[in-house]
Amino acid sequence: MAKYSDNVRGALLMVASMAAFTFNDVFIKLLGAELPLFQILMLRGMLTSFCIFLLCIYFKAWTFNIAPRDWRLIGLRSLGDIGASYFFLTALFNMPLANATSILQLLPLTVALGGMLFFQEVIGWRRALAIAVGFGGMFLIVRPGIEGFNHYSFYALVAVGFVTLRDLVTRKISREVPSLMVTCFNALSICLYSSIAMLWVDWVPVGPTNVIYLVTAAFLVSAAYLLSVMVMRQGDVSFIAPFRYTGLIWALVLGFIFFDHWPDTLTLIGAGVIVLSGLFTMWRETRFRAQTKPL
Repeated sequence: MAKYSDNVRGALLMVASMAAFTFNDVFIKLLGAELPLFQILMLRGMLTSFCIFLLCIYFKAWTFNIAPRDWRLIGLRSLGDIGASYFFLTALFNMPLANATSILQLLPLTVALGGMLFFQEVIGWRRALAIAVGFGGMFLIVRPGIEGFNHYSFYALVAVGFVTLRDLVTRKISREVPSLMVTCFNALSICLYSSIAMLWVDWVPVGPTNVIYLVTAAFLVSAAYLLSVMVMRQGDVSFIAPFRYTGLIWALVLGFIFFDHWPDTLTLIGAGVIVLSGLFTMWRETRFRAQTKPL
């Protein structure tokens, strides 16, 4: 019963984390109608870095006693986060929330593929087929070459590539390195990058409504990072991980409420194919690890 309770708690934390990330996307998309992207990233980055730094102090998740290899990996992970933030938010500003989020659901598939290509991880023909089917679902969403095609879909795909890089690098960071500290460095790197980029961008005055949006977005993304760290301390990853896909449900609902948009049938079918492929990939990976675990 205690084990089941841990799993339920972890699932609820995952759902809350996905909700916080998606609500953050909503407020960032609202800001994108009035403020330049780099100005948004800089201001949100300043607030987020401060919030996560306070969390690091509270949870005593701060240390400089880190191996040089881990510092290099943290730097590479930060580059992945910078690229992911720029390309995903550019896509988000120019396409419906649910569409951009649907493409991001490719992540479990691309991480599995990246593990095979760069770390010689075995995925088997079933997972390889699931990955191929998942990318087929992606083409139902992107649909290049047809009338009405939004080329910003490719920005979302590039963002998936950067997030994949970030997650693959994260696997190689030593477990002794606090997760919150790594997140704090990522937030600082995005803030620094966008601050430099602002040298070539005209500053736009920030009105009271946009200040509220910025503060809310910073709070939400900080809460989302905290929840994602807490998730990893609860229950079985194999049980909890599939609840990551609730982010797509949040995107569908919030996209309709805030932006009066509901994806067309092909987009919904493509998103469903990606989710099912991702769930199957997670399930097969769990079974493979269980079978190869030493007795």
